[in-house]
Amino acid sequence: MLGFLHSLIESQKKLSRWLDSSLPEKFRIDGNTHFQQVIAHRRLRPEAVVYDIGGGKSPLVTPEEKVRLGLRVVGLDIDADELSKAPPGSYDEMICTDITRFRGRGDGDIVICRTVLEHVTDVPAAFEGIVSALKRGGLVLIFVPSRNAVYARLNLMLPQSFKRKMLRFLFPELGEQIGFPSYYQRCTIPDFVKIAGEAGLELLEKRAYYLSEYFSFFAPAHLLWRAWIMLFYLLREERAAETFALVLQKNRD
Repeated sequence: MLGFLHSLIESQKKLSRWLDSSLPEKFRIDGNTHFQQVIAHRRLRPEAVVYDIGGGKSPLVTPEEKVRLGLRVVGLDIDADELSKAPPGSYDEMICTDITRFRGRGDGDIVICRTVLEHVTDVPAAFEGIVSALKRGGLVLIFVPSRNAVYARLNLMLPQSFKRKMLRFLFPELGEQIGFPSYYQRCTIPDFVKIAGEAGLELLEKRAYYLSEYFSFFAPAHLLWRAWIMLFYLLREERAAETFALVLQKNRD
Protein backbone atom coordinates (compact mmCIF):
# COMPACT_ATOMS: atom_id res chain seq x y z
CA MET A 1 0.00 0.00 0.00
CA LEU A 2 2.77 2.45 0.92
CA GLY A 3 4.57 1.60 -2.31
CA PHE A 4 1.44 2.41 -4.30
CA LEU A 5 0.97 5.73 -2.48
CA HIS A 6 4.57 6.75 -3.10
CA SER A 7 4.22 5.86 -6.80
CA LEU A 8 1.02 7.91 -6.98
CA ILE A 9 2.69 10.88 -5.29
CA GLU A 10 5.64 10.69 -7.69
CA SER A 11 3.29 10.69 -10.66
CA GLN A 12 1.53 13.75 -9.25
CA LYS A 13 4.89 15.52 -8.84
CA LYS A 14 5.74 14.81 -12.48
CA LEU A 15 2.37 16.18 -13.57
CA SER A 16 2.91 19.28 -11.44
CA ARG A 17 6.33 19.85 -13.02
CA TRP A 18 4.72 19.49 -16.46
CA LEU A 19 2.13 22.13 -15.53
CA ASP A 20 4.95 24.43 -14.39
CA SER A 21 6.77 24.03 -17.70
CA SER A 22 4.14 26.17 -19.45
CA LEU A 23 4.65 29.15 -17.14
CA PRO A 24 6.94 32.15 -17.83
CA GLU A 25 10.56 31.59 -16.79
CA LYS A 26 10.23 33.99 -13.83
CA PHE A 27 7.88 31.50 -12.18
CA ARG A 28 10.03 28.42 -12.90
CA ILE A 29 13.32 29.40 -11.25
CA ASP A 30 14.21 27.36 -8.17
CA GLY A 31 15.34 29.93 -5.63
CA ASN A 32 17.66 27.74 -3.59
CA THR A 33 19.52 26.51 -6.66
CA HIS A 34 19.80 30.00 -8.18
CA PHE A 35 21.02 31.43 -4.89
CA GLN A 36 23.75 28.81 -4.54
CA GLN A 37 24.93 28.60 -8.14
CA VAL A 38 24.56 32.22 -9.23
CA ILE A 39 24.20 34.70 -6.39
CA ALA A 40 26.56 33.11 -3.86
CA HIS A 41 29.23 31.38 -5.90
CA ARG A 42 29.88 34.28 -8.24
CA ARG A 43 30.70 36.43 -5.21
CA LEU A 44 33.23 34.09 -3.65
CA ARG A 45 36.71 35.49 -4.13
CA PRO A 46 40.16 34.07 -3.40
CA GLU A 47 41.47 34.28 0.16
CA ALA A 48 38.13 35.50 1.56
CA VAL A 49 36.99 34.80 5.12
CA VAL A 50 33.50 33.26 4.81
CA TYR A 51 31.00 32.76 7.61
CA ASP A 52 28.39 30.10 6.83
CA ILE A 53 25.59 30.71 9.32
CA GLY A 54 23.30 27.75 9.85
CA GLY A 55 25.01 25.64 7.19
CA GLY A 56 25.59 22.85 9.70
CA LYS A 57 26.19 19.54 7.95
CA SER A 58 25.47 21.05 4.51
CA PRO A 59 27.76 24.06 4.01
CA LEU A 60 27.36 25.98 0.78
CA VAL A 61 31.08 25.90 -0.02
CA THR A 62 32.48 22.43 -0.68
CA PRO A 63 35.88 21.45 0.78
CA GLU A 64 37.26 21.25 -2.76
CA GLU A 65 36.08 24.76 -3.61
CA LYS A 66 37.42 26.04 -0.30
CA VAL A 67 40.88 24.72 -1.11
CA ARG A 68 40.77 25.90 -4.72
CA LEU A 69 39.96 29.47 -3.73
CA GLY A 70 42.05 29.51 -0.56
CA LEU A 71 39.02 30.41 1.57
CA ARG A 72 38.84 30.39 5.34
CA VAL A 73 35.36 29.12 6.23
CA VAL A 74 33.81 29.55 9.67
CA GLY A 75 30.76 27.41 10.38
CA LEU A 76 28.29 28.89 12.85
CA ASP A 77 25.29 26.85 13.94
CA ILE A 78 23.12 26.47 17.01
CA ASP A 79 23.61 22.68 16.87
CA ALA A 80 27.14 21.31 17.45
CA ASP A 81 26.07 17.88 16.18
CA GLU A 82 25.02 19.39 12.86
CA LEU A 83 28.40 21.08 12.47
CA SER A 84 30.23 17.83 13.26
CA LYS A 85 28.42 16.05 10.41
CA ALA A 86 29.77 18.40 7.72
CA PRO A 87 32.14 16.80 5.17
CA PRO A 88 35.73 16.68 6.46
CA GLY A 89 37.59 19.89 5.70
CA SER A 90 34.44 22.00 5.31
CA TYR A 91 35.21 24.36 8.17
CA ASP A 92 38.40 25.92 9.46
CA GLU A 93 36.57 26.94 12.62
CA MET A 94 33.25 25.89 14.14
CA ILE A 95 31.21 28.11 16.46
CA CYS A 96 28.20 26.65 18.24
CA THR A 97 25.88 29.50 19.20
CA ASP A 98 22.57 31.20 18.49
CA ILE A 99 23.01 33.86 15.80
CA THR A 100 20.70 36.20 17.77
CA ARG A 101 23.25 36.18 20.62
CA PHE A 102 26.44 36.00 18.60
CA ARG A 103 28.80 38.97 18.50
CA GLY A 104 31.71 38.47 16.14
CA ARG A 105 35.22 39.72 15.48
CA GLY A 106 34.48 41.80 12.42
CA ASP A 107 36.90 39.74 10.32
CA GLY A 108 34.52 38.30 7.69
CA ASP A 109 34.50 39.21 4.01
CA ILE A 110 31.29 37.29 3.26
CA VAL A 111 28.44 35.98 5.40
CA ILE A 112 26.20 33.30 3.88
CA CYS A 113 22.85 32.82 5.60
CA ARG A 114 20.68 30.28 3.79
CA THR A 115 17.22 29.16 5.06
CA VAL A 116 18.06 30.17 8.61
CA LEU A 117 16.30 33.41 9.49
CA GLU A 118 12.82 31.92 9.23
CA HIS A 119 13.77 29.82 12.28
CA VAL A 120 14.77 32.67 14.62
CA THR A 121 12.42 34.57 16.92
CA ASP A 122 14.35 37.86 16.88
CA VAL A 123 15.34 38.80 13.33
CA PRO A 124 16.80 42.24 14.18
CA ALA A 125 19.10 40.60 16.76
CA ALA A 126 20.13 38.04 14.15
CA PHE A 127 21.06 40.84 11.75
CA GLU A 128 23.16 42.44 14.50
CA GLY A 129 24.99 39.14 14.90
CA ILE A 130 25.53 38.88 11.15
CA VAL A 131 26.88 42.43 10.89
CA SER A 132 29.24 41.86 13.81
CA ALA A 133 30.99 39.10 11.86
CA LEU A 134 31.80 41.40 8.91
CA LYS A 135 34.55 43.80 7.96
CA ARG A 136 33.46 47.17 6.61
CA GLY A 137 32.48 46.63 2.99
CA GLY A 138 31.81 42.93 3.63
CA LEU A 139 28.89 41.17 1.94
CA VAL A 140 25.85 39.38 3.36
CA LEU A 141 24.15 36.81 1.12
CA ILE A 142 20.73 35.80 2.42
CA PHE A 143 18.21 33.26 1.13
CA VAL A 144 14.96 32.79 3.05
CA PRO A 145 11.35 31.61 2.59
CA SER A 146 8.73 34.34 2.55
CA ARG A 147 6.18 34.71 5.30
CA ASN A 148 3.57 35.37 2.61
CA ALA A 149 3.94 31.92 1.04
CA VAL A 150 0.93 29.64 1.51
CA TYR A 151 3.13 26.83 2.87
CA ALA A 152 4.61 29.27 5.42
CA ARG A 153 1.13 30.19 6.65
CA LEU A 154 0.23 26.50 6.96
CA ASN A 155 3.52 25.85 8.73
CA LEU A 156 2.60 28.42 11.36
CA MET A 157 -0.79 26.79 11.99
CA LEU A 158 -0.04 23.05 12.00
CA PRO A 159 1.41 21.13 14.99
CA GLN A 160 5.16 20.55 14.66
CA SER A 161 5.06 16.75 15.04
CA PHE A 162 2.36 16.43 12.39
CA LYS A 163 4.28 18.62 9.94
CA ARG A 164 7.47 16.58 10.29
CA LYS A 165 5.70 13.27 9.69
CA MET A 166 3.71 14.58 6.74
CA LEU A 167 6.68 16.21 5.00
CA ARG A 168 8.89 13.16 5.47
CA PHE A 169 6.21 10.98 3.91
CA LEU A 170 5.52 13.30 0.98
CA PHE A 171 9.13 14.37 0.34
CA PRO A 172 11.40 11.55 1.61
CA GLU A 173 14.26 12.81 -0.57
CA LEU A 174 14.67 15.82 1.73
CA GLY A 175 15.42 13.68 4.76
CA GLU A 176 16.19 15.68 7.89
CA GLN A 177 16.27 19.01 6.07
CA ILE A 178 12.58 19.63 6.67
CA GLY A 179 10.28 20.11 9.58
CA PHE A 180 12.35 22.35 11.86
CA PRO A 181 10.32 24.95 13.84
CA SER A 182 9.76 28.07 11.76
CA TYR A 183 8.46 31.50 12.78
CA TYR A 184 8.92 33.59 9.61
CA GLN A 185 9.27 36.73 11.73
CA ARG A 186 9.13 39.68 9.32
CA CYS A 187 10.28 37.40 6.48
CA THR A 188 9.33 39.62 3.55
CA ILE A 189 11.56 41.60 1.20
CA PRO A 190 10.46 45.08 2.41
CA ASP A 191 10.80 44.12 6.09
CA PHE A 192 14.21 42.52 5.65
CA VAL A 193 15.51 45.50 3.65
CA LYS A 194 14.32 47.82 6.44
CA ILE A 195 15.87 45.71 9.20
CA ALA A 196 19.12 45.41 7.25
CA GLY A 197 19.30 49.17 6.79
CA GLU A 198 18.80 49.73 10.51
CA ALA A 199 21.65 47.27 11.16
CA GLY A 200 24.04 49.21 8.91
CA LEU A 201 23.67 47.23 5.70
CA GLU A 202 23.12 48.61 2.20
CA LEU A 203 21.03 46.70 -0.34
CA LEU A 204 22.96 45.76 -3.48
CA GLU A 205 20.59 43.24 -5.02
CA LYS A 206 17.26 41.57 -4.33
CA ARG A 207 15.67 38.62 -6.06
CA ALA A 208 12.17 37.20 -5.64
CA TYR A 209 11.37 33.58 -6.53
CA TYR A 210 7.93 32.11 -7.21
CA LEU A 211 8.55 28.37 -7.20
CA SER A 212 8.15 25.74 -4.49
CA GLU A 213 7.11 22.09 -4.50
CA TYR A 214 5.06 21.79 -1.32
CA PHE A 215 1.78 21.21 -3.19
CA SER A 216 3.25 19.19 -6.07
CA PHE A 217 2.25 15.88 -4.44
CA PHE A 218 -1.36 16.56 -5.60
CA ALA A 219 -1.54 18.20 -9.02
CA PRO A 220 -4.99 19.83 -8.58
CA ALA A 221 -3.78 21.54 -5.38
CA HIS A 222 -0.59 22.56 -7.17
CA LEU A 223 -2.65 24.06 -10.00
CA LEU A 224 -4.82 26.04 -7.57
CA TRP A 225 -1.72 27.27 -5.75
CA ARG A 226 -0.17 28.35 -9.06
CA ALA A 227 -3.32 30.30 -9.95
CA TRP A 228 -3.11 32.03 -6.58
CA ILE A 229 0.57 32.91 -7.10
CA MET A 230 -0.14 34.46 -10.49
CA LEU A 231 -3.00 36.53 -9.09
CA PHE A 232 -1.00 37.56 -6.01
CA TYR A 233 1.89 38.59 -8.26
CA LEU A 234 -0.39 40.75 -10.42
CA LEU A 235 -1.62 42.51 -7.28
CA ARG A 236 1.54 42.77 -5.16
CA GLU A 237 4.51 41.68 -7.31
CA GLU A 238 7.53 40.76 -5.12
CA ARG A 239 5.34 40.34 -2.02
CA ALA A 240 4.00 37.19 -3.73
CA ALA A 241 7.43 35.57 -3.57
CA GLU A 242 7.73 32.04 -2.19
CA THR A 243 11.37 32.66 -1.33
CA PHE A 244 13.77 35.55 -1.82
CA ALA A 245 17.44 36.45 -1.82
CA LEU A 246 19.24 39.61 -0.75
CA VAL A 247 22.80 40.80 -1.32
CA LEU A 248 23.77 43.38 1.28
CA GLN A 249 26.96 45.26 2.09
CA LYS A 250 28.19 46.54 5.43
CA ASN A 251 28.60 50.29 5.36
CA ARG A 252 32.15 51.42 4.64
CA ASP A 253 31.83 54.62 6.72
